[in-house]
Amino acid sequence: MVAATTPTVTRAGDPLPDGPPYDVTVIGAGVVGTAIARELARHPLRTALVEATDDIANGTSKANTAILHTGFDAVPGTLEARLVREGQRLLAGYAARTGIPVEPVGALLVAWDREQLDALPGLLAKAERNGHHAARLLDAEETAAREPHLGPGALGALEIPDEAVICPWTTPLAYATQAVRAGVHLHLDCPVRDLAYDDGLHTLTTGRGTLRSRLLINAAGLHADAVDRLLGLDTFTVRPRRGQLIVFDKLARDLVHHILLPVPTAAGKGVLVAPTVFGNVLLGPTAEDIDDKAATESTAEGLALLREKGRRVLPRLLDEEVTAVYAGLRAATGQEDYRITAHPDRGLITVGGIRSTGLTASMAIAAYVVSLLPEAGLDPGEPGELAPLTMPNLGEAGERPYLDAALIARDPAHGTVVCHCERVTEGEIRDAFASTLPPRTAEGLARRTRAGNGRCQGFHCGAALRARVEEARP
Repeated sequence: MVAATTPTVTRAGDPLPDGPPYDVTVIGAGVVGTAIARELARHPLRTALVEATDDIANGTSKANTAILHTGFDAVPGTLEARLVREGQRLLAGYAARTGIPVEPVGALLVAWDREQLDALPGLLAKAERNGHHAARLLDAEETAAREPHLGPGALGALEIPDEAVICPWTTPLAYATQAVRAGVHLHLDCPVRDLAYDDGLHTLTTGRGTLRSRLLINAAGLHADAVDRLLGLDTFTVRPRRGQLIVFDKLARDLVHHILLPVPTAAGKGVLVAPTVFGNVLLGPTAEDIDDKAATESTAEGLALLREKGRRVLPRLLDEEVTAVYAGLRAATGQEDYRITAHPDRGLITVGGIRSTGLTASMAIAAYVVSLLPEAGLDPGEPGELAPLTMPNLGEAGERPYLDAALIARDPAHGTVVCHCERVTEGEIRDAFASTLPPRTAEGLARRTRAGNGRCQGFHCGAALRARVEEARP
């Protein structure tokens, strides 16, 4: 087993560590970058994880549909199809071991017209080519029986029973926590400004100083093309694809039993209706190709489109209260596959074009990237096992601390509810600030505890939560 070390996490204002060059530096601490860092932590390597913002999973990874995909509709034979299939198995097992909430609700790919209905057998055959043999066709009557609140006119469906929903926030937090505890250095607030590669050694000029590394892994997501260009590569361009979503109140949860998918198009899986592990219902996403990599605002046009689509799929959903709206950006590159490439002449592995399936495939992507290290010029050494980890339960289906009488008897702080909408206790907030990777903002605290994410959106508890964040800062 890999020995635990004293965690090294640096932030704005902290000096970057001295010492020999890192063997590997991962740029980007989203779900893919943290998964790669965790996998590297199993090897005898001096590793750094560099993130431009003040927290892990602060970009695309925090704003997605949180589906644990089977990969049934991936392009057969692609790297993405393979890694999604492997990743689903790996992440499902990892989630069970670490306490990451997962709900295996299954999915229905619903046909609303004759053309869509005629496409379902082809999608079934595609699922079977991708190794997914549990899918089956449903007629209109069985579809309506499975989802009694569907809008009128559903002609049938393709059932994908193994699709699931997962917590998108706990997953990268678990990866990063294990990586840091096993010796990976995490440098937050550390944007990479320039790169130079000379005599087998990278010099990273960052917003906080200089780092050196023998090998770079570019997992910068939306900015992966820009990082590659700092080393003279111009093989792809990331054009952000914005996905806006609406989150409906928990009272809507009984309206839907599966992930309800449209027949997919080239732009993506389309607008879906899905339960979440937090007890809400999601409607979205849109698929808007834009140029601004920071344009995560919602728009009136986008929300109107979602409501129009949702009204056909699940009419009663539109009568429910909206808890929140948000938008995320996917790293579209114009190619329907991942762009994972070793560049031995530049001491670089690029991990680009990881779109909506990145959460599901993250562990398989990490294993594949580490398998490329020898090709990139670095022997990773023999892997070891990481110390086990148990994450706080954020899922509505599991027993939450405020309901656990034995836990409250041992620790009365778990009997004091601070966020009443999400029923988050003082004990959970205290533990988040005492964790290996404590939050630095109210948004970071929300992703670790759910506090402030409920129907009042922090109106009741927000001021107290922000005060706790300020008190925790050195």
